Amino acid sequence: MDTPPFSELGLPDDLLAAIEILGYERPSPIQAKAIPPALEGKDILGLSATGSGKTAAFALPALSLIDVTEKYPQVLILCPTRELAVQVCEEVHRLGTKKQGLQATPVYGGAPIDRQLRALRNGAQLVVGTPGRLLDHLRRGSFDASRIKMAILDEADRMLDMGFKEEMDEVLAALPKERQIMFFSATMNRGVSNFIKKFGNSPEIIEIEQKARTVSTVEQAYYEVRQRSKVEVLSRILDMNPPRLGIIFCNTKRSVDECTEDLVNRGYAADRLHGDITQQMRERVLKRFRDGAVELLVATDVAARGLDIDEIDIVFNYDLPTDPEDYVHRIGRTGRAGRSGRAVSFVFGREIYRLQGVERYTRQVIKREKIPSVEQVEGRRADIIFESLKERLETGGFDIYQENIDRLLEQGHTPTDIAGALITMLRESSGREGEAIQEDREPDGGRRDFNKDRQRPDRGDRGDRRERDYGNNDRGGDRTERYQRGGVRDAGAIEGGMSRLFISLGKGAGIMPKDIVGMMYREAGLPDGSLGRITLFPKHCLVDVPEGLADQAIQKTRNAKLRGKTFRIDHDRGPNE
Repeated sequence: MDTPPFSELGLPDDLLAAIEILGYERPSPIQAKAIPPALEGKDILGLSATGSGKTAAFALPALSLIDVTEKYPQVLILCPTRELAVQVCEEVHRLGTKKQGLQATPVYGGAPIDRQLRALRNGAQLVVGTPGRLLDHLRRGSFDASRIKMAILDEADRMLDMGFKEEMDEVLAALPKERQIMFFSATMNRGVSNFIKKFGNSPEIIEIEQKARTVSTVEQAYYEVRQRSKVEVLSRILDMNPPRLGIIFCNTKRSVDECTEDLVNRGYAADRLHGDITQQMRERVLKRFRDGAVELLVATDVAARGLDIDEIDIVFNYDLPTDPEDYVHRIGRTGRAGRSGRAVSFVFGREIYRLQGVERYTRQVIKREKIPSVEQVEGRRADIIFESLKERLETGGFDIYQENIDRLLEQGHTPTDIAGALITMLRESSGREGEAIQEDREPDGGRRDFNKDRQRPDRGDRGDRRERDYGNNDRGGDRTERYQRGGVRDAGAIEGGMSRLFISLGKGAGIMPKDIVGMMYREAGLPDGSLGRITLFPKHCLVDVPEGLADQAIQKTRNAKLRGKTFRIDHDRGPNE
């Protein structure tokens, strides 16, 4: 059953405009059920699995409550880990992109506190943080909780399991009596129940029914892939094992359109389904898909509902879904009617934690696979052509071409030359040229040891005192892999689709790649995984960003500071800058 559109939930126009820009079609079940009562000011208890879309379920009501003309904390969001705090804050920035004057900041232990102090002093209206560091700011007097209108506990059960009860008690006790509170938890245990009784006001309970958790006939795997490499990796996987029918799931309409266009331009028989497609066109696309005229269907979850086709060989999570239930629903499209199927997911950076949430939810291990190289793809193509020729030779029926073959032989061409030329022509007509991607230049396809990066309890200043600022701790994009130390002004060629920016601070000012990374992802709001090469020089640095986001990066960082220093940022104009 479809949920109502976002426009019917009572959200203000600026938030609806942001949702439209992001390309989300309909709210998830937890969003549809939680947002209306939250907007009415009711306390909420949301029982839903990790990654069920609950971030928007509480972030949208929170944003609707904020008065951007007032420069003090109005909304508090408590999270169990620094990784989740950063992730939630990024989602808040995305959803609040049309809310002019909005300031939201993450605060967590293990990172320099001066940056957090500055953000709080500058009037952050929404604060996302871990219990230990928030309590530290509360005791310092740098965090004013006296005018908080709404408090949100994300993954309340997990915070209690991690031993944060005392910190949570002290932080929530500092809030005003007249405030709204929302609890989100995967389970309803005694600890959560007691906490709700102490701080909640007869919260409305919203529970999302969980779907089936296992798909035993489906082989599941994932690849670590940057956003701009996804189409090339997808093409390589398709070329290695061409499916009869496959579905490629994206999270937004925009992603569906871009992926479909890229696949068609590469010669694949692909078509799209999303919420803007008319019913007549939908039926036409599905008929072509069932008939095999379209081999690849690119779709959103909403558009793919009711799709009942048994012959689907493979499902791609081109964008990893936020809800583990959606993951199960997606991969259930393959491996039907006693057939075997395959599900492939693309992840990068912090998405690995969402994938781990899927593994916990499904109780299945999703294996990592190495991205096929261009050479492997070429070898596989040659094998496929050989098998096709062998099969055709066994069936015979070449008499009508005998005269042409004889003419070629009479002109002095050997049978080997003729066969080689025909195979080359067949290869050129059926294949495509692969392109180099960043993952090809990294050992083991850019693999990271995520077992070393498991989330750790945050205890404010009592935890890890080593410097772990946003750029150093965050693993969500093209971090410092492409960082170069430049002696002369030569940062190499700019990759396609990228624009180079000039920043008037360099190594002499103590600037490090992580400083640039943190600023571009947090303050400039660049999408995860979009940052390109960073080149440091003694008195300046150069950074490559997506062309369409260059002006946004310049505008949003004009008043920022690096290592406490002001700087100039603009489009790079070459050595005479």
